[in-house]
Amino acid sequence: MNVREINRQAWNAQVERGNQWTVPVSPEQVARARAGDVKVVLTPQKPVPAEWFGDLRNARVLGLASGGGQQCPQFAAAGARVTVFDNSPRQLDQDRAVAKREGLELELVEGDMADLSAFGDGTFDLIFHPCSNVFVPDVRPVWREAFRVLRPGGALLAGFTNPVLYAFDYEALERRELKLSYTLPYSDARDLAPDALQARIDSGEPLEFGHTLEDQIGGQLDAGFLLAGFFEDTWDSAQSDLLSEHMPLFIATRAIKP
Repeated sequence: MNVREINRQAWNAQVERGNQWTVPVSPEQVARARAGDVKVVLTPQKPVPAEWFGDLRNARVLGLASGGGQQCPQFAAAGARVTVFDNSPRQLDQDRAVAKREGLELELVEGDMADLSAFGDGTFDLIFHPCSNVFVPDVRPVWREAFRVLRPGGALLAGFTNPVLYAFDYEALERRELKLSYTLPYSDARDLAPDALQARIDSGEPLEFGHTLEDQIGGQLDAGFLLAGFFEDTWDSAQSDLLSEHMPLFIATRAIKP
């Protein structure tokens, strides 16, 4: 099964459907970013603290699996030299459209977030990686590659899903039932019944993978990072399910390459 190709097509379809993570940033938000007020999220709701970015002027920033025209144009508007790296051509098109509209410079690169061989060692000062590693089967190569392409002293800002979500039957959660169904780590490709898996693919939904905290946080540490910041977040009330009413389901970390 070619997960990367399935998810590329799925995210292309999500752009056509207007998924909230594919809707480009507004001119007003770009104007605020030009004035130094950058408001972006790694997780559904909480803005990333400004001190997590450092000085963005002339900083070399990699938006890792961060297409969609939302975060990277704001970094460019704030004076950064930005590369947008994403698996979906249509998500990259959203950034391209904002760059054209706002007169911004963005480098756009299509690829697999676990393979950054297009970039040399120590290329970037900052990596911005929102909740997207849920779409790759193995997250540890993502951390290793991020460490390699960061300069010493550079920072990786990452958002990811609390894996506990994937222990529960999600359809039951939507019915407001807590039904433990899976063991972690979770994989749509492995854990869904064949007919349910095919239905997900046919509907244009990306395949998801629930990585353990040992792989999400321990994987960053094993790659060589030092954790320097942490917060939790949850869905907004319109998207809330029974589990998220009881605990945060998203995590953001700031990690430094020594």
